[in-house]
Amino acid sequence: MRITIFGSGYVGLVTGACLADVGHDITCVDVDQEKVERLNAGEVPIYEPGLEELIGKNMAAGRLRFTTDPAEGVRFGLLQFIAVGTPSDEDGSADLKYVLKVAETIGEHMGSYKIIVNKSTVPVGTASKVERTVASTLEKRGLTMEFDVCSNPEFLKEGAAIEDFSRGSRIVVGTDSERVKSAMQECYGPYNRQRDKMLFMGVRSAELTKYAANAMLATKISFINEVANLAERLGADVEEVRHGIGSDPRIGYSFIYPGCGYGGSCFPKDVKALAQTAEAAGYPADMVNAVERVNSRQKNKLFEKLCQAFDGQLAGKTIALWGLAFKPNTDDMREAPSRALMESLWDAGARVQAYDPEASHECRRLYGERDDLVLADRRDEALEGAHALVICTEWKAFRTIDFDGLRETLLEPVIIDGRNLFSPNTVKAAGISYYAIGRGDSVRPVLA
Repeated sequence: MRITIFGSGYVGLVTGACLADVGHDITCVDVDQEKVERLNAGEVPIYEPGLEELIGKNMAAGRLRFTTDPAEGVRFGLLQFIAVGTPSDEDGSADLKYVLKVAETIGEHMGSYKIIVNKSTVPVGTASKVERTVASTLEKRGLTMEFDVCSNPEFLKEGAAIEDFSRGSRIVVGTDSERVKSAMQECYGPYNRQRDKMLFMGVRSAELTKYAANAMLATKISFINEVANLAERLGADVEEVRHGIGSDPRIGYSFIYPGCGYGGSCFPKDVKALAQTAEAAGYPADMVNAVERVNSRQKNKLFEKLCQAFDGQLAGKTIALWGLAFKPNTDDMREAPSRALMESLWDAGARVQAYDPEASHECRRLYGERDDLVLADRRDEALEGAHALVICTEWKAFRTIDFDGLRETLLEPVIIDGRNLFSPNTVKAAGISYYAIGRGDSVRPVLA
């Protein structure tokens, strides 16, 4: 199929590369001239395992191209995917200006029947707004032309997006058109051979499915963090509790890992948007609002534990951070717990020495050059001259530590573990004070 994708961000690039890889002919349109030039030169602006290789392979095969020419994009594909950003507006609602601008662009240039596919995460009712925008634009041109709009939400995890696209559990399409169903079945046919994963439903149901899915996962994270905070006060170990409840198949182990809060481009934005949608519909979504409140509070936990370890005296201290990205296998720092921690440390007069395998360049872009921030090239380099170590992201490279060497390197042997990577007793036996999430207020070392 000939497919056009508007937007060359995370969702657009993964979608384009994966559809090209199964033989479709893909044109990606983006307004950012510099980004398009970089992509055409083989430089991928985001880090996602396997994506750069997949894009390069399909560009070389002639199945994937990038352009800033919207007219070319609209002419090219029967399917017109909208995969642009929907950032949170001031009231928490999803800002649809980019989505509706693409809809207007399609209406300005289309000369034949098109199927417009909403791939962006959008509130319920957006397909209707897209439809009205395209129809209005055609009317201004003095044209009446047939087109359809459907919803096809993405369910991609950063760090595993190619696997999720290729072997995901479901492909949701919101439409009541048989013509659209047939086209979307052809589009996703190569990924739908082992079993039928296509779930066709109403457009509004598909739009709500995306928000409901992310809110449910965010709820599990906030719930286990609530349990972790309670465990600290009751002398229980949340990791033992996690195994106890995760073994129940009705609950499962996914998304019940306690930590320092969720971040990224999806959960924070989508939970807020769902809460705002509920408010606009006149429904008090108490649970959804509570999920957001718990997560915001959880991001302060690491700073609170540092204050506990140093009796609130952080001015002049140097703190080593391992992990800047909101999760492993990405360079995304949007809403990352590391950001809340660093900003609190700077306000308290402390310095930060940080290491992340992929996100250092993003940290430098966000914060620039500053005297109280050092971005290390190696994890051990971040420890030199530091008073304590804080783990913000559970990269595999952080899971194994020479605790004796760490004790000798740190000026004051303290670990704040925001991801519960280690056994408290092992760290304690090495003579290090260990503060984790939901495993007691602190574990003091055997060797003081």
